[in-house]
Amino acid sequence: MSDDPRVLAGRYRVDELIGRGGMASVYRGYDLTLDREVALKILRRELADDAAFRTRFRLEAQAASRMSHPTIVRVFDAGEDTETTPDGVVHPVPFIVMELVNGELLKDIIAGGDVPVTDAVRYVDGILEALEYSHRAGVVHRDIKPGNVMVTAAGQVKVMDFGIARAVSDSSSTVAETTAIIGTAAYFSPEQAKGEPVDARADLYSTGVVLYELLTGRPPFRGETPVAVAYQHVSETPVPPSEHTESIPRGLDALVMRALAKDPFQRFQDAASFRAALSEAVGGKAPSKRQLGALTSELYGANPRQAAETARSLRQLSTDTTMRRTQAGPPVAWIWSGVAVLAVLLVSVLFWVVTIRPGDAVPDSARIVPDLTTMTYDQAVDVLEEQDLLSDRVPVADDRITEGSVVRSEPAAGDSVQVGQTIKLYVSTGKESVAAPTIVGLNETDARQALTAAGLAVGTITPVNDAKAPAGEVLSASTASGDVTAGVEIPVGTTVNLRVASGRVVLNDVTGYTIEAATRDLEALGLSVVPSADPGCRATGTTPTVRVMSLAPGEVPIRSEITLTYCAG
Repeated sequence: MSDDPRVLAGRYRVDELIGRGGMASVYRGYDLTLDREVALKILRRELADDAAFRTRFRLEAQAASRMSHPTIVRVFDAGEDTETTPDGVVHPVPFIVMELVNGELLKDIIAGGDVPVTDAVRYVDGILEALEYSHRAGVVHRDIKPGNVMVTAAGQVKVMDFGIARAVSDSSSTVAETTAIIGTAAYFSPEQAKGEPVDARADLYSTGVVLYELLTGRPPFRGETPVAVAYQHVSETPVPPSEHTESIPRGLDALVMRALAKDPFQRFQDAASFRAALSEAVGGKAPSKRQLGALTSELYGANPRQAAETARSLRQLSTDTTMRRTQAGPPVAWIWSGVAVLAVLLVSVLFWVVTIRPGDAVPDSARIVPDLTTMTYDQAVDVLEEQDLLSDRVPVADDRITEGSVVRSEPAAGDSVQVGQTIKLYVSTGKESVAAPTIVGLNETDARQALTAAGLAVGTITPVNDAKAPAGEVLSASTASGDVTAGVEIPVGTTVNLRVASGRVVLNDVTGYTIEAATRDLEALGLSVVPSADPGCRATGTTPTVRVMSLAPGEVPIRSEITLTYCAG
């Protein structure tokens, strides 16, 4: 036997095996013509010997090769070689040449343990980005699963095997035959499980299954056989992911339940809308338990799990031929036991009727409003939902109850209401606040009226000497927290202190000052200076100085006139 490496179609060297699945084996390869590494997918012999399958396989591979996108593993080429077995029989060897991706399969990441929600969302967003592109190109994948998704070392998601599943499903007549090749029915859409025609929405369903498994570590449906799993895809209601893992945001519950709807028309209609909903589910407002329950009923019907269990039990009973009746009717002992049980029940009911007090019972259609005071709004909503009651938030200022907590409810605690009735929850916004009115520049009387009208209290009035402001004009306002400016929100009832112009200034003794210096200082105080020469007084120098002030030192009204007398003899 030759040790030379195998070369397909005279161009692609086959190197070591890097993966094996139900349909094909994948080898590391080398394109001798373009001098690059590639991945070679070589079909299993039993599939390759089917001429019709080979044709469909080649056509689907060619369709996939026309797609080029960062989130899709490129298909470079598809071809067919031959090999001769030792008995001399020549067998065809169909193969696909793909981009070689260095990374980790998503199924191995899931098997490695808990996947953070942020990573799960990022992986699924990458899958949806690939589907958004492929669906626009008219290619439906049909086999979205973690084993067909690679994640590179840089975190790039790459989806592979586009269109290949179609060749398999078109060649298989049953679920068992299809899963024998593809490997699992865990990601089948209901329409695939029923053998019906599929479109892009089947890929979105399978992506929902992948998201479910990323969040919880397990697919939504499991069974001992592919048929059992396929039946659940068609008939069972999935358990919301957060019931497996409490830390999962409730918004993702609603998203997953929508993606896994049995009816394709109730799912997301395209990958773009799925991606948009995924983004909103992570950062948006989470639905309440009641809203999630209503969505489940809308998508899956009223309590479909119970109906499915009943249907399964009836099928088992109707098809089990190993059970046979051993007697024509119930034994006499059973009859007397039944009579005794009925007698006990009758006595118990009579005792209850005699001892019950009127007004104690609450009809099944009624609920008693619980006391929700001081609960946070979210806590109160959860309590009401457990009582099958709705809620309506009404903001109200309250200086006693913490902001965000319930002040009171309407109807009040203890009242009887109908199931489904809306309870108004008055939620504290904290102490009521008011915009501070404009008071600086007003006279004191007007400022007091403005503060009172705004619900604020007038505090200390501090007179302040100011050379420019008339008497009684408000210069500034403040509270215990600091200065107050117009428009600032402050709690109602806050005490506001005022600094008000006194209308006076302090006059210093300027006798002995030169007339020029005294005039400058006094005019700075807003006073009107009148120099007056006294010829009867001998001047002592060349510069006249103040001998007499017409106003005594101390406080004087602003803009007062003062005469400064100096010696001029």
